[in-house]
Amino acid sequence: MNETVSSTTGVAYQVFARKYRPSTFADLIGQEAMVRTLTNAIQSDRLAQAYILTGVRGIGKTSTARIIARALNCIGVDGNGGPTAEPCGVCEHCTAIAEDRHVDVLEMDAASRTGVDDIREVIEGVRYRPTSARFKIYIIDEVHMLSRHAFNALLKTLEEPPEHVKFVFATTEIRKVPVTVLSRCQRFDLRRVDMETLKAHFASIAETEGAKVSDSALHLIARAADGSVRDGLSLLDQAISHSNPDSFEEIGEDAVRAMLGLADRSRSFMLLESVMGGDVAPALDLLDQLYKEGADPLAVLEDLLEITHWLTRIKVVPSAADAPEVPEIERVRGREIEGRLSMTALARAWQMLLKGLGEVRQAPSPIQAAEMILVRLAHAADLPTPEEAIRQINSSSVGSAPQGAAVVAASSLPSSGPGPSSPPPEPVAVPTPPPPRVSNNSVSAAPSASAKSKQDAAKHPLVQAVMATFPGATIEEVREAGVAPLKEPEYDLADESSDSGPDQD
Repeated sequence: MNETVSSTTGVAYQVFARKYRPSTFADLIGQEAMVRTLTNAIQSDRLAQAYILTGVRGIGKTSTARIIARALNCIGVDGNGGPTAEPCGVCEHCTAIAEDRHVDVLEMDAASRTGVDDIREVIEGVRYRPTSARFKIYIIDEVHMLSRHAFNALLKTLEEPPEHVKFVFATTEIRKVPVTVLSRCQRFDLRRVDMETLKAHFASIAETEGAKVSDSALHLIARAADGSVRDGLSLLDQAISHSNPDSFEEIGEDAVRAMLGLADRSRSFMLLESVMGGDVAPALDLLDQLYKEGADPLAVLEDLLEITHWLTRIKVVPSAADAPEVPEIERVRGREIEGRLSMTALARAWQMLLKGLGEVRQAPSPIQAAEMILVRLAHAADLPTPEEAIRQINSSSVGSAPQGAAVVAASSLPSSGPGPSSPPPEPVAVPTPPPPRVSNNSVSAAPSASAKSKQDAAKHPLVQAVMATFPGATIEEVREAGVAPLKEPEYDLADESSDSGPDQD
């Protein structure tokens, strides 16, 4: 039931996710397009036989389905009303639907009832008229979990249901719903709620509850909610419970960070700055300190990944740092750090951190895995960029190579991002091995010049460093324009007693 009775007030306590669940279209936040469409459809009596609502968890799919059921069955305060976009909330149908006890509004969880037999019950019930309501509403949650045979059994009824029946489907995996089902429904994509809207919503609820929550704490909760209203309400409920109810003190950012297991944002910037500067020891000490204070190693890496994305974004679009929702610390520290890091370094850090998240999840000791990732990041900070590595190889090469030499192709390496283009580095030549020895009776086998040249190039330490840093890099053979490739010599050994050398075409 998600509710308990308070020992002090005797009033049943409801979690915020249920207490502040939307009951009208006006209560839905961040879904203006869908609300406008449904409102116009109800007012103009243009009702579809089936609706499908899709989106991430906790953004109002099931709540919207129940609001549709109330809007279609509301009879008003006087008992004589018709379908309305603003259900009264006090008539017998609105009250029964709100309390999940209406006999004509049937909810089915497709995650636990996936088979054909479950759908046959629905098809059988469709034949009968509603007991007391205007419409019989079938709400099927997580509809994508139905089996293929269950979907097939539902198709005919879904296409031509009786006039008194409406279907409302909800799903988080719209791609798993067959196209034949989608084509029979009106689809609404509920979008994630932006941070500023969530923040204002949570501030209003905190004020209603008589709780003092700082602006920075609300920002953290809204960011952790990731666009989900339900997740954010659960976190807000937890944050208020986390504080002392008798102290009447403001719930601050530190309390929310401790509750969520997050590292302090400024220290996360310090950690990334140390790692990208190649300072391993200070970075490991700071990580150990955060871990002892309760920060989750996975959350620390996710924070570093988010900061890396933020630095990359303001490097590409500097005006992004001036957005009003950006905290001051991110604006100031971001501009300080991004100027010292190249696009190549940021892209490399992003790839290594992204891969590191999976390692931390799978490792027996997450903190050890996080330490190894920081060590790799610091080591990679000392590696040259592809252009620098090729210039070093170029400057260390002695002399020129004959035709057909293998080289490291700069075009096969990732680019270093936007910026003024530099002239392409010259290919690094590796000498071609001498031709094979030939005797009268045998020809000694030897690898081709191209393969041998590539093998020699691959042994160069700088080439190995580039290949290790950039898995997509390859060693290619480059020839000058207009020069025909060398042909393998052909030998005529038919006359073993001949003293003449082999004829070459």
